[in-house]
Amino acid sequence: MNLKQIEVLRAVINCQTTVKAGRELGMSQPAVSNALKHLESQLGFPLFERVNNRLFTTAQARQLYAESEALFQNYKVFTERLEDLKAQNRETLRAYSSPPLGHSLIPMAMRRFFETHSNVHASYEIATFSEVAQSVETGLADLGFVIGDVDEDAFHVEPLFAEAMVCVMPQDSPLVDKATIRPADLVGHPLISLERTTGMGRILRRAFEREGVPMQAIAETRYCNTACILVQNRVGVAVVDALSAVSVMGPDIVVRPFEPREVLVASAIHSRKRMLSRTAQAFLREVRRSAQEITTRLAQIQPPLS
Repeated sequence: MNLKQIEVLRAVINCQTTVKAGRELGMSQPAVSNALKHLESQLGFPLFERVNNRLFTTAQARQLYAESEALFQNYKVFTERLEDLKAQNRETLRAYSSPPLGHSLIPMAMRRFFETHSNVHASYEIATFSEVAQSVETGLADLGFVIGDVDEDAFHVEPLFAEAMVCVMPQDSPLVDKATIRPADLVGHPLISLERTTGMGRILRRAFEREGVPMQAIAETRYCNTACILVQNRVGVAVVDALSAVSVMGPDIVVRPFEPREVLVASAIHSRKRMLSRTAQAFLREVRRSAQEITTRLAQIQPPLS
């Protein structure tokens, strides 16, 4: 198999039809179909089952797709580095961030950074915790920014600040009369929980378990920012990281400390395999500066950690 054949296979799986895959690849539909038939002939096993003119992936095709993921990540890194070499007169910066930092801290730092680095071309993505870590590990990103525990054997980890989780609620919620919210206080109230597969979701469930309180949520979401938007729209209450809470603070939203206190650390990460470029180091300095301002804002909604 060559790279082009794998690209065709991935496009058909993603698009589900050869017509859409052809549009994405800039190929005709017959060319895509012929490429698939030739690939299946080479491999000696079918990649798709064809039922009523529809394509259904076989187990072998799904396995090839999964195992080609790392290859295409590395290929993406290679092609982007190649573009950098073509534009040698321009510095580059690649940063990935999980949503809480990606919607607040990093844009603050980026605005300041470009005030003195107008010649830099930046590539910036907001992704899940695991996607950020993987991008830094493979070299797709120079820097990553996450909230939660990071494997310090795999990455250089620089803590930026630490804050406890808080409870966010509409201003007319019965819970606003309480100075602190505990799991037992949330029983009987519409709770928007974080998905159990996420780091923060697991932390929240442990807090309920330690208190011996069943966690009964009306909805689950992957991101704290999404939970806060649901609170803004009066769907319910949520326990989220303090940074996400700051993003929705206003006259219609109330934020209260959550007990038992669950502290989350925001960190910058970069690979132990590669040195940071001077451009990335300069951007990290602006991130540190912005993190100090974020800490001051967070102090408005709860006392600082001792």
